[in-house]
Amino acid sequence: MIVVTGASGALGRLVIDRLSGQPDVVAVVRDPVRAPQGVRVRRGDYDEPDSLREAFEGATRLLLISSPELDPARRIKQHLDAVAAAADAGVGAIAYTSLLGAGTVATGATEAHHATERAILDSGLPYTLLRHPYYGDAFVPQVSGGELAGSTGGRGLNTAFRSDLAEAAVQVLTGDGHLGRAYDFTGPLWTYREAAEVLGVPYREVPDAGPGPMSWLNAQVRAGALEFQSPDLAHVLGRPAESMLDRLREQHA
Repeated sequence: MIVVTGASGALGRLVIDRLSGQPDVVAVVRDPVRAPQGVRVRRGDYDEPDSLREAFEGATRLLLISSPELDPARRIKQHLDAVAAAADAGVGAIAYTSLLGAGTVATGATEAHHATERAILDSGLPYTLLRHPYYGDAFVPQVSGGELAGSTGGRGLNTAFRSDLAEAAVQVLTGDGHLGRAYDFTGPLWTYREAAEVLGVPYREVPDAGPGPMSWLNAQVRAGALEFQSPDLAHVLGRPAESMLDRLREQHA
């Protein structure tokens, strides 16, 4: 039995959709009203460990999709409770959607993911760690006033689309040879200047609008922090991951 947590979220729904041909799939959601259709549903709340133990019962493979909680302390508790519930329920193997860098960095955006990875390793459960980049879905360039503007200093982004990451998760849940692995998933590098060329508009570099999450992220891009490349996503998919530039070409056509 394959159990998927966070099944009502954007990534979880894509995973469930791609598992539709599998005989025994369970979607775990906090609110059953929001559950995907056509699949068995169990209630499981990251803030209620007992509900998770019940939801994970009988799982041969568990996909633990990270909580959307932004507070690191609360998120760590949620994840560690989920890992403990998985161990208590005796799941056959756990796959966890982590973040690039979480294997070595324990601060900032990777703090909760690092702690979760350590808990999974300490649990003794067979595991696969799926370290995601930032989702390309949130970075699709938008033309405004006949031009494309950005604050990335011309540096590259290794984003990947949720559709590819969902498919990779399904390959791990249903295939062999993935246990004990930590995959660093990245999509093909692209820049905003290249995106502007595909869209046929001028590109203009502009200063950051001001303090905030996007300003921090733009600074990361300018520092080259999103240029790391790994073959892992293409390897698991068995094909190249979709690039941002190809998606823009398709949309522009």
